[in-house]
Formats: sequence, structure tokens, C-alpha cells
Amino acid sequence: MLSLLDVAQIIGAMLAVLHVAFGVSPNAVSGYSRTTAADATSRVPVLTIDGASIDALAAPSGTKAIVFVFTSTDCPISNRYAPEIRRIVEGFARQGVMFRLVYPSPSEEASAIRAHMAAFGYEGAIDALRDPKLALVKHVKATVTPEAAVVVNGRAVYVGRIDDRYVDLGLERPAPTTHDLADALTAVLAGKPIARATTQAVGCFIADFAR
Repeated sequence: MLSLLDVAQIIGAMLAVLHVAFGVSPNAVSGYSRTTAADATSRVPVLTIDGASIDALAAPSGTKAIVFVFTSTDCPISNRYAPEIRRIVEGFARQGVMFRLVYPSPSEEASAIRAHMAAFGYEGAIDALRDPKLALVKHVKATVTPEAAVVVNGRAVYVGRIDDRYVDLGLERPAPTTHDLADALTAVLAGKPIARATTQAVGCFIADFAR
């Protein structure tokens, strides 16, 4: 019978062979892979503002993570988060993180989305997607706007609030005490585990948009 040491040595040898033969890093087994290209089985169809169908999980080579921020044109809490969302985009976009605003309400038309992006300073800073069939919502299990999902290799590694500024509807802290989205991105870029993979976001329920 093989000892634990023998098993460990065999696994190490197998990883080394994979690294030489296929370029698979041994560290990729326990850490985050540095590509977010989705395979054919995990395609998540969404729409551009102009109505073209695209895969939400597709990303340029070298993208380390995709951040989807679910929002809506008339959700007050979503709109109040615009400055913080822009700040996070500015801080992480140059580090290989791709950001996408996602409008899940089927009733929000292209003209309203463009006006909303212009009014809240998103235009030119972050691209937008429409998710009227809630394909992306279901893929990452988002429930409210605003809510963020960090996706690596097609899998959501963080889903939840941007920070803890809002305790509940109508109950707001003077300033946040945790910056959950920024902390999650910092962990991903460092190849470290995210301390809290899910948090409870406060805002407008996405399920209400589909009624």
C-alpha cells in the first residue's frame, strides 16, 4: 500500500509532466488561473445595448477577472453607488480586470440605458450589457441591484454587495466599514482565497423587474 508521502510524490510528478507537456502550471490547481476564456458549454448569452447577442463570459486574452455590476436606471441605491463603482473601475481596470454594467430589466430600452450611463458618469468608463432573459443573473445567482459578481474562468468567485454602506433598505451608514468588492478583486489578483465569497447586497430586487 502506498504511503501518503508516495502519493504526494506521484501527484507532484504528474503535475510536473503536465507543466512540461501542456504548459499547465502546478499552482493553477489550487490558485486562480489567469484567463477567463469560457468554454463552449458555459456560454451565457446577453445583449449589447444595440441588441447584438454576445457571450457574457468572453474576454480578451490576459483578462484576469470579469466584474459584472448589476444595475437599473431607476433604482435609487444603484444610482447612489455610481461614484464608488467608477472609483473601483479606475483602480482595477488597468490591472487586467474587465468591468461590465448589466441591466437585467426587460423594460429598459437602449435609449434609457444610454441616458442613464451619461447621467451617472459611466459613459466611456465602462461598457454595458442587457440581460432581459436573466441568463447572466441566473449564472451568477444575482438577486438585487446594485450587486457585483466577480467571475474567473467562467465561475463566480464572489457575488454580493459592493461594500456595507447600506445595512437595509432605508438604513445607511455614514461610511462603509468594509469594501467587499475591492477586497475580493485584491485577493483574486494576488492569487489568494477571497475571505467572504458571498455577501448580502441591499437594493432593488431583480425578480421584480420580470413581473
